[in-house]
Amino acid sequence: MSEIRHEPVAPTRTQWLAPGAAIDAHRHDDHQIVYAGRGVVAVTTSAGSWIAPGTRAIWVPAGTVHAHQAHGELELRLVGLPARDNPLGLDTPTVLEVGPLLRELILAYTQFADTPTLAPDDGSPERARLRAVLLDQLRASPQQPLHLPTPTAPLLRAVCEILSADPADDRTLAELGRQVGASDRTLSRLFKSDLGMTFPQWRTQLRLYRALVLLAEDTPVTAVAHLCGWSSASAFIDVFRRTFGHTPGAHQRHA
Repeated sequence: MSEIRHEPVAPTRTQWLAPGAAIDAHRHDDHQIVYAGRGVVAVTTSAGSWIAPGTRAIWVPAGTVHAHQAHGELELRLVGLPARDNPLGLDTPTVLEVGPLLRELILAYTQFADTPTLAPDDGSPERARLRAVLLDQLRASPQQPLHLPTPTAPLLRAVCEILSADPADDRTLAELGRQVGASDRTLSRLFKSDLGMTFPQWRTQLRLYRALVLLAEDTPVTAVAHLCGWSSASAFIDVFRRTFGHTPGAHQRHA
């Protein structure tokens, strides 16, 4: 993220991105809601990556330097909110659960922005009412732990790079430690202090992240389970359902 664009106003709009396309690093003076009406969107900062399918949205606070990545054909829905409107009270990116009502509110609000005849100006009563309900729904939306933090400790970075290259690598932390020259106790401590999670938690996050990317590319569910390191398709389906509330197959059908 060497060249950082400054766009003071966070746009509210719909934007289509081809699979693999990206929006380079930039920042806004406003908050922004990032939502995938179709496909999967990832937001990356210096602190890590957040990923969201259509049942999730990503809250990006004002001033956060971030980039977007499309997985699958992406219908990117962006909602900009003035810095004074922070219904979550959060100053770090966060993944939020998106229920049916919040989804429709995001779609409707961005449609207003895309169709000037629906909202001749930003202060129209219709749009103001829509935004008020949208903010209420955001306040009520549960936060989801779909964050893949970026390690800063060199030893930890080495381990994370090994697993990022092959999420199906099922070696223990002790075995990985022997490759990078560190004890499992040292690495375990680093995972907690540097990333705020245990090694198993981080590996599960990595595998879910990669699974969402592969599913967006129409990879068969059984192949996704194998490539991401689950012992069986049923084990993958169970973890995916507990995390996202539906099966990987249902996710692909509605993506």
